[in-house]
This record gives sequence, structure tokens and C-alpha cells, in this order.
Amino acid sequence: MKTEKSPTRAGRYITQPTGYKAFIPSPLPPKPPIIWDTELQQVLSQADMALGRLDGIATILPNPDLFVALYVRKEAVLSSQIEGTRATLLDIFDYETTGEMVKDVDEIVNCIRAMNKGLKRLKTLPVSLRLIKEIHEELLKGVRGEHRTPGEFRTSQNWIGPPGSTIRNAVFVPPPPHDMQTALGDLEKFIHKKDDLPILVKNALIHGQFETIHPFLDGNGRVGRLLITFLLVHNDILKQPLLYVSYYFKQNRQEYYDRLNNIRNNGDWEGWLKFFLRGVYEISKQSTEAAQKILSLQERDRARIVHSPNGLELLNHLFMNPLITIHEIRRLTGISHATAGRLVKQMIKLGILNEITGYARNRKFLYKDYFDILKEGVEET
Repeated sequence: MKTEKSPTRAGRYITQPTGYKAFIPSPLPPKPPIIWDTELQQVLSQADMALGRLDGIATILPNPDLFVALYVRKEAVLSSQIEGTRATLLDIFDYETTGEMVKDVDEIVNCIRAMNKGLKRLKTLPVSLRLIKEIHEELLKGVRGEHRTPGEFRTSQNWIGPPGSTIRNAVFVPPPPHDMQTALGDLEKFIHKKDDLPILVKNALIHGQFETIHPFLDGNGRVGRLLITFLLVHNDILKQPLLYVSYYFKQNRQEYYDRLNNIRNNGDWEGWLKFFLRGVYEISKQSTEAAQKILSLQERDRARIVHSPNGLELLNHLFMNPLITIHEIRRLTGISHATAGRLVKQMIKLGILNEITGYARNRKFLYKDYFDILKEGVEET
């Protein structure tokens, strides 16, 4: 094997025995060290403050676990849409309400399970290669990609490129399995190393390195995005796992890929850090505003039905899942079909529910004002 391109701070391309070039990453942190120019310091400060405000809002939410559950669903949909799935947030709520599963919903359900499992495991297991493999197994269990060794690091070469590309004309070829194992070991050491790097900067470096190592045959992007939130929780930066950056990466998908490639080709860690930290700032700000809107909506609509115990019970459920059927209302409240129908009519008249099927039977009702807050950035085609 020989070096085919000059090394950068991030690593080097090396020609393999069969002729293709693979990238071998250098261990973190970058050498020479990060250059802390004024722009990088400023964007880090903005991201820190915005993330602090988001973390603080968890203390005033009446049910922070509910808010977390909703954002886990939204992140699962966005992260899966980046990988090409077409299922929507409404499809997930429909599945949870009626059990109806359209194409790709199973992949999003797995992503939700993977996130929830990771958050639960963090209470007893630190962010580690073991945790990463467990999450990956949950992600691919029983869905597209299940034949691609779920829960196991790859033992063969993979590459990144458009459909039909080969390893010789790929956009990027990660390290071969032996070098991959070495890089993963170095990454795990860096995750647990005590140093002076700001946590958000360290998180950005870890995400960039993980995507460069690309240790799985499928699911690398989704696992890598989950790691961002897991690391913030693991390092006690967030009391509640409220930050999910897939919305930002999805909005800026091409720049995301370009920034990662610029690390590998030119060692431009600083450009990647600025991009990543702007994302933390923007998503923290948007999530804080969404939480405030939800709080206002809760106050407004509870006041509208304060004298209806069944209405309040239904409203509480709608904040967990804004899609409902008459059958589900009966199951939740124990009231008769006729009483459930009258309750729905009342909530439609108040502007809380909207009928969305246009059918005379098997109708579905949506808490639209709430859903509109949740769906921002999610393709609902």
C-alpha cells in the first residue's frame, strides 16, 4: 500500500492492494490543534447560550418526558428521511393510533426504539463502542438492511457514492476493516479522554470522525446523528435529551456532505466546527421556541374545556399523539360511542380538532394547531 495523496490533519488516502484508494483517519484531536479565530469563538458562545436556554426550558415544562417523546419521534422521521425514507410524522402518529403501517414506517419505528434504548442504556453504560453496536442492532432489526450485519462492525469494505457507483469512482471510501478497527479504538479513547476541549467542539469532532470511519454496512448516518444527543446527555450538558440536529442537516444536506469531505481532503476541521455549532444554535433556538408555543397552546385549550373532565383527559392524550379516532377515545376514557361523538363535535366547534379523512366512517381527527408546531421541517407529502 502507498500514500496516494498528501496527508492532511484528518488523515491520508492510501492505495490498497487491489488498486482503490481508501481514507485512513488520524486520531483525534486534530494536529496541529484547532485554530480559534474570532468567528469560531463567537459561534461556540452562541451555541452554548442557546443550548443552555433549551436545557433551562425543561425545568418549566409540566411534562418534560412528553416533550422528549415527541422530539424523539420527530428526530426519527427527519433522520430517516435524510436516508431516503418517505414516511411522515403523521404516518407515525397514525401507526400508533390505528396500527396501520405504510411503507418505511417500520424503519422509523426502529429508529425511535433505538433512540429510546440508547437513552435508557446511558443510565448504566457510557457512550462506547458497545453502546454504538447495541443501538445499530435495534435500528436495523427486521427492516431494510437487516441482512447487513446489524449490531456488528463491518468486516468488508464499503464506499459512499451515487447508485451504481463502484469503489473506484466512489465519492468517498472509508478505511478498510483492519484500519477501521484501529480508528474505532482511537475514537473510543478520545470520547473518554479528559481534556480541555469544549464539549460541543468535542461532540462535533466525534461526529465527523465517526462518519469518516463509517463502521457499519448500513445505518451510519442515523447512528452518528444519535451519538450527538447521547454525548450531550452523557456529559450532563442536557438534563433532558431535547437537541436533535437532523432538521439542520436535512436543510443543509449538501453543505453537510461538503464539510465532511473538506475535513478529509483538506483537513478543514474549523469549517466543519463552525457549520456544526451554527446547527446547534439554530436547532436549540427553534426547539426552545417550539416548547414555548406548546406551553401557550396547552394553556389556551385547557381553558376552553376546563369544565369537561373527558375533554381534559382527551386533550392530555392529544399532546402525546395529536391524531385520534372515536374508537381510541372510547378506549382511553371508557365513555360510550355517542358520548365520544358529542365530545369530538364539541372540540371541532372549539377549533381544537379537525376531521382529516372526509369519510362518514372510520374517521380520524387531528389536533392541527399542535401538529403544525411539531411538523416543522418534516416532509409531510
